Amino acid sequence: MRATILHAPGDVRVEEIDDPKITAPTDAVIRLTATCVCGSDLWPYRGIESVDRPMPMGHEYVGIVEEVGSGVKNIKPGQYVVGSFVASCGTCEICRSGYPSSCVNRVFMAQVGTQAERALVPHADGTLVPLPDTPDADLIPSLLAASDVLGTGWFGAVAAEAGPGKTVAVVGDGAVGLLAVLAAQQLGAERIIAMSRHEPRQNLAREFGATDIVTERGDEGVARIKELTGGLGAHSVIEAVGTQESMQQALRATRPGGHMGFVGVNHDVALSGEELFFSQVHVLGGPAPVRRFLPELLDLIRQRKINPGKVFDLTLPLDQAAEAYRAMDERRAVKALLTF
Repeated sequence: MRATILHAPGDVRVEEIDDPKITAPTDAVIRLTATCVCGSDLWPYRGIESVDRPMPMGHEYVGIVEEVGSGVKNIKPGQYVVGSFVASCGTCEICRSGYPSSCVNRVFMAQVGTQAERALVPHADGTLVPLPDTPDADLIPSLLAASDVLGTGWFGAVAAEAGPGKTVAVVGDGAVGLLAVLAAQQLGAERIIAMSRHEPRQNLAREFGATDIVTERGDEGVARIKELTGGLGAHSVIEAVGTQESMQQALRATRPGGHMGFVGVNHDVALSGEELFFSQVHVLGGPAPVRRFLPELLDLIRQRKINPGKVFDLTLPLDQAAEAYRAMDERRAVKALLTF
C-alpha cells in the first residue's frame, strides 16, 4: 500500500510499504477513505521533535473495516467507522472514568501512521465508532475532523467550562483553535473571542461563532482581553498552540476562579508555580479524550447541525502529501485533506 513516511525534517515521501496485518485478537484493519495532515505533524516535520529514523505519519482517519481479529465483538467488516487519534480499550478504569486518551493500554495512532491507504487499529471495539450507513461524500471532511481536531477543540471548550453566560477566549487560530470556537458556540457561550492575525482564519472563526477578534499577542493580547472583560479576564480560555508564549497568554487572560483548557501539544513549556498559585485558575488539558465525545459529535455532523470540515482549505491526493506539509508549514493552508 501507499503510505506517507517522514525520513528527516522537511523530507516527506509517499512510498510503497507492506499492508497491515492483524497482530492481536482485538485489532481491526480499515481501508481509509480520507486522511489529513495535523498541526502536530509539523513538529517533527520542522525538526522540533527529533526524527532519528523513517516515521509513518498521520493519526486521523475514517474508512471502511476490512478485517477484524477474533476478539472483536462490536466492529464488523463493511462498517464505515471513525476513530480517535488514540486507540483505547474502553474497559479499563481510566477509560470508564472518561479519559480514554490516558487508557492504561493506549496506543497513539501516530505510531501506526494513518496517512496511508490502510491502517491497523488496535483495540477496535474501544476505539472505533461505526456509522449506521455509508455517509454522503460531502460529510467525509467533517467526520474526519471529528477524529482529532474537532474532538480536541471540543475538549478544550469542555475543560474551560465554556457555556451559557460565559465569555470564552481562544488562543490559537489553527484547526483546533477554530473548532474550539465552534465548540464554545455549541456549548452556549455568550461571547467568544478568537485571537487571530490572519483574515481568512478570522472569517472562519466568525462563521463558527466568534463575536470578537483580537489581533494582539502576548502581554498586549492579555491586556486586550482584560479590556474587553471589564478588567477581569475571560471566564474560559482555550489554549490551542502549545508554546511558552501561548500558555502564558492563556493563563494570564483567565480571570481568578476561571477555567483554562489547554490542548496544544506542549513543547518546552514551563509555567511559574508562583504565578499559577496566585492566579486561582482551574487548569485542565492534555491529549483530548476524543473517543468520549465521538458519538455526540458524529450525530451533530450527520444531522448537519455543525460543519467542522470547513477547516480543510486544501485537498490533495495522497501522492502529493509533501505539498500538503509544505502548505501547512508555510501557513498557506489551515488544514490539508488527503484523498485516495
